[in-house]
Amino acid sequence: MTDLELALQLCDIADDITLAAFRRVDLAVETKADRTPVTDADREVETALRRVLGERRPGDAVLGEEFGAAGSAWRRWVIDPVDGTKNFVRRVPVWATLVALQEGTETVLGVVSAPALGRRWWASRGGGAWADGEPIRVSAVAHLSDAHLSGNALSSWAGGPDRYVELALRCYADRCFGDFWSHVLVAEGSCDVGLDPVASLWDLAALQVIVEEAGGRFTDLAGRARPDGGSGLSTNGLLHEEVLSVLAGRRP
Repeated sequence: MTDLELALQLCDIADDITLAAFRRVDLAVETKADRTPVTDADREVETALRRVLGERRPGDAVLGEEFGAAGSAWRRWVIDPVDGTKNFVRRVPVWATLVALQEGTETVLGVVSAPALGRRWWASRGGGAWADGEPIRVSAVAHLSDAHLSGNALSSWAGGPDRYVELALRCYADRCFGDFWSHVLVAEGSCDVGLDPVASLWDLAALQVIVEEAGGRFTDLAGRARPDGGSGLSTNGLLHEEVLSVLAGRRP
């Protein structure tokens, strides 16, 4: 079984768990120290995926949102069991399981599975990006005035939302799809700019490779092409430098 086949199988397992828990009236919800919610479904998914990885890839390291790091191998699986838990607990169907594989500092594959939406996206280095079995590609929009922007909640902009508002006003349309959905929409050409002002490695690793294999560009808000910089910016590539300039307060 290839790594990509394994990652897709891991998401099949996660989908069975999350769909069974979604809308369950007795779903246990707790608040973590960072004031974000966690459910018993988050923990059940991560536990199940770690168990399978221990059997199928015993020499690999694992990093997950709920249980942290295990091992220090060059190859590391990165798991977000439920990205969009706030939606999950409020019965909003926009949430997903994210699985990525890193070799050193490079993310070599990623899968995003959103079973309540009936959607799945994946990519591997050199293998292109896919959604529901079809190849995907970023848009060819070359001007912000024609661009669709998908951001996140204004309250997530710790330094104030002024620059984000300026960017939104320069775009043709702005929406707040949030979390994974902003970036996979960029990858499939439905949006042109996706923003996450605050995010962790497990939120972004799978998304980076999907966006890049779809022909786009993925960096943090400082312009560094890495998923562990604490923030995420995806674009079709044509708009990236202009977006970074607006967010930095520079005149492009």
